Amino acid sequence: MGNLFLVRHAQASFGAENYDQLSDLGLRQSIRLGQYWRAKGLVFNAVITGTLLRHAQTWAGIAQGAGFSLQAEIVSGLDEYDSQAVIQAVHPEPLPTPDTPELYRQHFRLLRQGLNEWMLGRLHPHKMATWQEFLSGITQVLDWIRESQQGNVLVISSGGPISSAIGHVLGAPTESIVELNLRIRNSSVSELIFSPKRYSLLSYNTLPHLDSTEHKDWVTYA
Repeated sequence: MGNLFLVRHAQASFGAENYDQLSDLGLRQSIRLGQYWRAKGLVFNAVITGTLLRHAQTWAGIAQGAGFSLQAEIVSGLDEYDSQAVIQAVHPEPLPTPDTPELYRQHFRLLRQGLNEWMLGRLHPHKMATWQEFLSGITQVLDWIRESQQGNVLVISSGGPISSAIGHVLGAPTESIVELNLRIRNSSVSELIFSPKRYSLLSYNTLPHLDSTEHKDWVTYA
């Protein structure tokens, strides 16, 4: 038996030339999560991250805040899909940087459309795996944890893999997985209970470490 904690990376650099880099606030979010877990006395038997810089930086911040020294295992199956490729597949014309509320809404409207089409097999974004291949990379990690781990396991990934993992456990349709994906918050914690035979959802998209007036402005989505 065990508990799997799925953490979405802290705030990255949305709208910048290189998104795959935590912002200053993102670093504070990750350190704060580690501090929260240290106060709760939570420790992990294993840590697994994707290969992206924002995953590694989030783990570094958590480890700093909590005083963890555990070495993370790095698995490419926890990497995010290419959101720009998804958007370009439904809107080939160049788009301005989403730096206004209107452009921000347009970005996520196109992303929602593209993700739905990709998951249904009607869209093939450039140099991206199929939806089934993407999901397989995630379920392989879930299966490995369920079959070989006990105690508390931490996974640090992105919104796509985490929402896909939750949707897989719940048997949710692809449309629901997209909505889960687009609502997940930076540094949020989702928890699954696992046995050698199955997973059960305990919580999704929680921010216990930011649940105070002091941190109310630290809640972000991108």
